[in-house]
Amino acid sequence: MTAPLRVGNASGFYGDRSTAWREMLDGGELDVLTGDYLAELTMLILGRDRLRDPGLGYAKTFLRQLEDCLGTALERGVRIVTNAGGLNPAGLAAAIGSLADRLGLTARIGYVEGDALARPDALTANAYLGAFGIAACLDAGADVVVTGRVTDASLVVGPAIARFCWGRDDLDALAGATVAGHLIECGAQVTGGNFSFFTELPDGGHRPGFPIAEIHPDGSSVLTKHPGTGGAVTVETVTAQLLYEVGGPDYLGPDVVTRLDTVELNADGPDRVRVTGVRGAPPPDTLKVGVNNLGGFRNSMTFVLCGLDIPAKAALVRGQVEAAVGTDGLEFVLARTDHPDVGDTEAASALLHVHLRDGDKGRAGRAFSAAAVELALASYPGCTLTTLPGDATPYGVFTADVVPQGEVEHVAVLPSGERIPIAPPPTTRAPASSVPQPPPADGPVARPTRRGALGELVGARSGDKGGDANLGVWARTDATWAWLRGWLTVERLAELLPETAALTVERYELPNLRAVNFVLRGLLGQGVAASTRFDPQAKALGELLRARVVDLPAGLSTGPPGSAEPPADNAGPAGEVTP
Repeated sequence: MTAPLRVGNASGFYGDRSTAWREMLDGGELDVLTGDYLAELTMLILGRDRLRDPGLGYAKTFLRQLEDCLGTALERGVRIVTNAGGLNPAGLAAAIGSLADRLGLTARIGYVEGDALARPDALTANAYLGAFGIAACLDAGADVVVTGRVTDASLVVGPAIARFCWGRDDLDALAGATVAGHLIECGAQVTGGNFSFFTELPDGGHRPGFPIAEIHPDGSSVLTKHPGTGGAVTVETVTAQLLYEVGGPDYLGPDVVTRLDTVELNADGPDRVRVTGVRGAPPPDTLKVGVNNLGGFRNSMTFVLCGLDIPAKAALVRGQVEAAVGTDGLEFVLARTDHPDVGDTEAASALLHVHLRDGDKGRAGRAFSAAAVELALASYPGCTLTTLPGDATPYGVFTADVVPQGEVEHVAVLPSGERIPIAPPPTTRAPASSVPQPPPADGPVARPTRRGALGELVGARSGDKGGDANLGVWARTDATWAWLRGWLTVERLAELLPETAALTVERYELPNLRAVNFVLRGLLGQGVAASTRFDPQAKALGELLRARVVDLPAGLSTGPPGSAEPPADNAGPAGEVTP
């Protein structure tokens, strides 16, 4: 078939807008509707669910959403593909079958399994499978396909394989569909959600619609949304999502390595962005494995420190808490939110966050939180806390591993019940190392400057990958890009974001996007579930960078692309790495 495949998305995470499935089905024509529910933290949550009830392990909210929408999807011929199966795709498939029977509907349900690996020492261990199992279920007539841990983009690539009969060697097409899948996997993030320049959106970013990828037989696509929905689809909103949670130019996947530096974005009309030029290479012979373990127990208490002598007050609390519970596992973070000479308590106060992690639930629980509360009348002047004493909660530790593709039994279970093994790709290649290079030796062109926030000229998007984080920064115009690529070095980033100075930081440029991407190794420690950072998923890191006041080149446009400005200088690719 040569007509484009219209694939929508109705969920970017476990807990996304509950009405999105109905909105997408009623909003316009679709061929496939996907739902992404899994993340590293979600797998931990589902693992704990399964400990309580072996019959669980899937995203329960999906069933409630589907109850309202399954009949409509079947009536309109919209096929549903979701990874909501989590740790138990067979269990969710059976539950959907029961739901269909209760609703008096006939639904052909397929599912994909084999991602769960036998790791007795792990709470969960799941390989990131590719898209060909999904395609096999759709080829067999499935109305609904449920998966466990496939790559997020596979939810889109699978339907494209089934529609256009791509094979393993159609690498450019697979790579193009992978980009489309990456762009819509996070729901409204590509239509204006979490967008640096949200004030420029037609609705001010109040309720962005969910996205659609129109995929063509060659793997190119157009990103859009249903008419009349909020937000916007522009080259910049698409750029922002393309930079989300990526590393170097090689985007590794189980079916293809996608070259992000070949992606070309062009406006294709109102709320339409065309994605072309994507090139692919053979995938690696290994699959990524996400491993979750319970790391122990943790608890937190926050002291409010008001007025004078803030460091001395924090030091007093530290000594008192350490004397009460010992020093092991304690972490003290002083947030200087206080302002001098102000007339209200909150503006004059700093926050001292005290965290405790321990394998002993009792020590991390009431023994710790009660000890903090006992200081209320015996510590610094004005002592108060933000919470009552509470019990400890378990936390998880995420690690990433790899496993040979041939050792994973990727299986498509068709609606008939037939089990079809999915063979690994016949051609693989060790991924080339993404070797960062230094920025231009002469740096940015000297020009008059003015003081201003970096975000006046650039946008940013950041996120988490296990214990690492990424920070993508894009220039709004060619002239700003010519300055940014020479100015924003790893050393400059360390000056602006001091917590990155001691880390291994990799820097990559994507000239087609006028963007530079930083990978910050170890910023999040043992992963989101274990992190005690104020921003544990690094979602706000980009906005922190944009808020820094720096010397900006005078004369560069601060408005949206197309604003008048001087011509570009210093164009070309670059990158760098520091230990």
